Amino acid sequence: MHELVIRNGTLVTPLAVLSADVAVDGERIAAVESSLRGHREIDAAGLLVFPGVIDAHVHMALPVAGTRSSDDFLSGTQAAACGGVTTIVDFTVGAPDRTIPQAIEARLVEAAPSIVDYALHGEVVGWHAGRETEFRDAIDLGVASFKFYTTYGASGRRTMRHDMTAAFHELARLGAVALVHAEDDGLIQSIVERLTSEDRARMRTLAVARPDLAEQAAISQVAGLARTTGCFLHIVHVSSRIGLDAVRAARSDGASVTAETCPQYLLLTSAVYDRDDGHLFSASPPLRTERDGDALWGALRSQDIDYVATDHCPFTREQKTWRGSFAELPYGLPGVETLLPLLYTEGVAKGRLHLTDLARVLSERPAKRLGLYPRKGALEVGSDADVVLYDPNGESKVAVEDLHSRTDFSPYEGRPVVGRVVATLSRGEVVCEKGRIVATPGRGRHVYAGGDLCTSKGR
Repeated sequence: MHELVIRNGTLVTPLAVLSADVAVDGERIAAVESSLRGHREIDAAGLLVFPGVIDAHVHMALPVAGTRSSDDFLSGTQAAACGGVTTIVDFTVGAPDRTIPQAIEARLVEAAPSIVDYALHGEVVGWHAGRETEFRDAIDLGVASFKFYTTYGASGRRTMRHDMTAAFHELARLGAVALVHAEDDGLIQSIVERLTSEDRARMRTLAVARPDLAEQAAISQVAGLARTTGCFLHIVHVSSRIGLDAVRAARSDGASVTAETCPQYLLLTSAVYDRDDGHLFSASPPLRTERDGDALWGALRSQDIDYVATDHCPFTREQKTWRGSFAELPYGLPGVETLLPLLYTEGVAKGRLHLTDLARVLSERPAKRLGLYPRKGALEVGSDADVVLYDPNGESKVAVEDLHSRTDFSPYEGRPVVGRVVATLSRGEVVCEKGRIVATPGRGRHVYAGGDLCTSKGR
């Protein structure tokens, strides 16, 4: 007799959809088979049983453009839980005057109120060759992926090529992962310098100032560094067809490259910039075209894109008040709570993805890429009992008043949604039930990343 059994559900894994029960003892999955019994039982008849979703790219309480993203780790993980997300991966806040380990320690303090588990990426800002020991020390603290920028030179976030080369050599030696925000800063600046005041006063100019060519060029450049150094490379938020082509070309040339995209690049286009509230959709990279979105959907199905993450970085309408220029806005969109429902609706229900694809792109692949697997991302014996119960029946619409993020705006407002998250379990504990938070602040734990990155290569 097990402590808890989830009975009569339809389990969804990356390999199969099957009828089976899930038994939980303590915080781990103890058995996956038929006719299990428990002291407590959850009847999942008619429900899909997914492994807990991993949102591998979020920004809680992030300082941006003189403000701070509106979700802290408590409200952000509450929203996550209501959307079936059982693990988030946030970022340290890098700065030239502190080391990566110092930034990790500071971020762990901020993350303590979380109600679901969390891991961290180390943000590399102001780093230079000669500080390589910081990466080893960060790995000892449970952080094995490090984010670099090829853009935002004016704010000091860009890592120059010679320093990035030195960092990649060290990460290759350690078997760690380099995450890269890939947009070519020189190309962007050459465009921005030619803009007129009228250009800057139009929201649509954002898509002109940060074109898909900047993404393609930067991916090609960092992929070359990854290939020559042997570093594992992950491209965040791929937004365009030609950026995707650059990822494919890099793999063909022998680089070890994985990639993610985001719901906004699958579902939205730059046409929203022409709306009266178009400034609310400010994000970087900018939104692209329907053709780009179609290419990204196809790449998810073909596995050329490894997983979907949200880049959740919410702001309120007031924080995004139009000040006369697209360049004077905080960039970022909310999305952690709508990730699974929208991927199910627009992917599975519309025939773009199989159910098994969802378990792969939302759970297994991010867990493998970041060294969290099989503790996270799997419905397997010994894995953490992170489980989502999803009712595939019924239809509703996205409404910001029904969401739990601290923002008064959703980029998906009014969009139809098929099904709903009925319950979310984190390490065997129900943390959200029918949209109601039932977890205590601070129950989430820091999950050490790393795992067997050297052999799995995340794929």
